[in-house]
Amino acid sequence: MSANAVSAKKARPLNSQRAATRHSLAAAFQTFTTAAGSLERSYSYLQAEVLRLRFELERTNRDLTASLEENASMRRYLARIVEGLPCGVVVVDSRRELRLMNPAARLLLSLKQDQEGGSSLAVVPPPLRESMERSQRDRGSVDEEFTIETDRGSCVVGLTCAVLGEAGDAGSSGESVFLLRDVTEAKRQAAESELARRKESLAEMATLLAHEIRNPLGSLELFAGLLADAAVKQPELRRWTDHIQAGLRSLSATVNNVLQFHSQPAPQLSPVNLGRLLRESIDFLRPLARQSGLRIDLHNSVGELELPADPHRLQQVFFNLALNAFRAMSLGGTLLVRAQWSDPGACYEIRIDFEDTGKGIAPVHLPRIFEAGYTTQQGTPGLGLAVCRTVMEQHQGRIEVASEPGKGTTFSLILPRSAASRRLA
Repeated sequence: MSANAVSAKKARPLNSQRAATRHSLAAAFQTFTTAAGSLERSYSYLQAEVLRLRFELERTNRDLTASLEENASMRRYLARIVEGLPCGVVVVDSRRELRLMNPAARLLLSLKQDQEGGSSLAVVPPPLRESMERSQRDRGSVDEEFTIETDRGSCVVGLTCAVLGEAGDAGSSGESVFLLRDVTEAKRQAAESELARRKESLAEMATLLAHEIRNPLGSLELFAGLLADAAVKQPELRRWTDHIQAGLRSLSATVNNVLQFHSQPAPQLSPVNLGRLLRESIDFLRPLARQSGLRIDLHNSVGELELPADPHRLQQVFFNLALNAFRAMSLGGTLLVRAQWSDPGACYEIRIDFEDTGKGIAPVHLPRIFEAGYTTQQGTPGLGLAVCRTVMEQHQGRIEVASEPGKGTTFSLILPRSAASRRLA
């Protein structure tokens, strides 16, 4: 075999090997190219997905930030509401620790800001604390009232409880919300309304009784007057008729006071001769003076003056002042009734003084003597001076008092000149 043939024989396997290698390299390159394309596509997809996720995360973050801001805003809004509530709000957790106490509650309980934070229920007054603990323990609603002592004095507090969630509920916080209300004023007004209602009922009953008493009382006074006339020449009998007349006229004055104070009808004004009205009133009062061993005098320097007045009411004022004077004086005392011009030079006011020689009125009592029901004399209703003031106001006048303990008292009735129409001939 020739050398060329041998060389050709040896070259054929080498070529085949090279061809196979080239084929394998081509296949490998093709696989690499395919893989690289796939990786490139995957990378592109991954980049797109990362970009999408980034956008999604940014949007989620924006939504979360907005939600957090909204929650914070809502918390601030609710906190402002709780802080501004006119009633006290106290939140207590399951360990009976104070979680929240608004300013109204601190003010109501007279607590300072530094007494609230992290405190237990020990800072709450005992009656309220006991009710709060009982409500938490029993997990029941509470609607009670308590009286506590605060910096402002005694205070009536209304307590209402709401337990957050039932026992065993999933997510239940075990907290309790207590609402505190200052009901002191409401209780006071309710008590005043009840007292006013009772007074009105008593006034209606007193007025009814006074009406029932006045009718037979008029007949008794008439018969007592007839007896007095018949006993003019019999001193012993006259003494008894004076007692009867004094008692009846004192009772009549009391009945009229009750009627005038509680009914308060509009006065019926008509021309009244003041001089004659004073004389008739003094004559009516003389049996009471004689029965008590007293004296009553009249000094009239204004003469027969005609006034537009309600004679019955004005006469009731005279009776009330005289009866008060009689009660204040001892045996031998004198009541001087004096009618004069308040200012003789101007003659614009008429002044009628009731000046007694009694024990006087203590200064501590003077500011209240015209209050209805106020009296220092046992057994009297305390309406006389209140009626006097009302009647004088109805006549556009006023009543004044001057008193010195141990020396006597002077009540002065002042009527304006506008009420004095003319002198009678």
